[in-house]
Amino acid sequence: MDDLESLLSRWQSAGVLDTSAASRIRAFELERATPQEVNAEQKSNIARISWQGVTALILGAILLALGVVLFVSAHWNEMGRGGRFALVLAMVTVFHVAGGLVRDKYYGLGTTLHAVGTIATGAAIALTGQIFNMNEHWPAAVLLWALAALAGWALLRDQAQQTLALLLVPSWMLSEFGYHADMHIGVTAYAGRMLFAWAVLYLTFFVGSKRRVVQGILFAVSVVASITGIILMLNNWTSWSSNQTFLPFSVRVWAWVMIAAVPLAVAAFHGHKGLVPIAVAVAFTIALPWCYQLRSNTYQYGNGHTSTYHYALPNLAAYALVAGFAVFLCWWGVRLSSRLLVNFGIAGFAITVAWFYSSDILDKLGRSLGLIGLGVLFLAGGWALEKLRRRIVAGMGKDRGPRDSGTKDRGDSQ
Repeated sequence: MDDLESLLSRWQSAGVLDTSAASRIRAFELERATPQEVNAEQKSNIARISWQGVTALILGAILLALGVVLFVSAHWNEMGRGGRFALVLAMVTVFHVAGGLVRDKYYGLGTTLHAVGTIATGAAIALTGQIFNMNEHWPAAVLLWALAALAGWALLRDQAQQTLALLLVPSWMLSEFGYHADMHIGVTAYAGRMLFAWAVLYLTFFVGSKRRVVQGILFAVSVVASITGIILMLNNWTSWSSNQTFLPFSVRVWAWVMIAAVPLAVAAFHGHKGLVPIAVAVAFTIALPWCYQLRSNTYQYGNGHTSTYHYALPNLAAYALVAGFAVFLCWWGVRLSSRLLVNFGIAGFAITVAWFYSSDILDKLGRSLGLIGLGVLFLAGGWALEKLRRRIVAGMGKDRGPRDSGTKDRGDSQ
């Protein structure tokens, strides 16, 4: 239909067709179109919504969800157990039923209502456990929420459900690990490894995908998760007391399954080249927590009681590893013709240099010399990196070879 509209517009502007003839051709093609083609045309309309419309849908979904939360909280104490459970069921049912009713005619609105219904499912699971005083194991609630999102993705095949499912599945893995690894030495290092590995998977897996909403949201979340993962890995083997023990062997085995095995299996859908960034990320997570210098402080309390706090600071190898991975991301972005990856790699390298200067050099200089050096670093380094970034991005737009087009095709299939 898009091709037909462009042809009709061209023929009308050239005077080959008048308005009535174009209308008859359009009506004829619509009548002979299959339901699948009409549905595909309606789905493509959401991609043509202006940014104002998309913003209105997102803000409307957020405000609607907040309104429901306020309504439930305002009347919660006034209801009995049966009324509370009925309200919880209605909260989920109404959104999904309304989304199903308007989906065929207003695809964007239907997708938004279904997304709000899936988000409300998480609240419904938690509230149901509270209503019936169920045994508390909060990672199981996250698992049920993830299964609901996966079911929504399988049934609706829209980008909102896919995004929720892809966010909730690793969230369940991380929460399950945190539950079993709580209060052990190394929990922050392994949590950071998990966050970083999944962040790199999402940063690279959807490059070039036509599912722009999925790619955009997962890229933004992955940027935050990768930075958080690096910070957690650098906290590595922190302990608060002499009674703490290292993670049990079984917990470490399952942690490595979630850190390496599952991301590598998912990345294998892009072939052997898709495994490269995940393999590099896994090697990075193995090495980074061991790049530290140990420090300890002893605190004395009354009655001769003392407590020792052990903590770690990054050494020079840690800065080199982070900077090296930023360079790798930039290089991989060039291979995939992805400006987002190139920009993130350049920004990561700049942040690492500024982090190294402020942590290891600034304190060794006087206040004035330190500020002068910081200013020179920002001006000269920023200018050099921006010049390099523009050169890389400009080179990516010239003479794309078969490798680039192949990468684009793999992303489009997602």
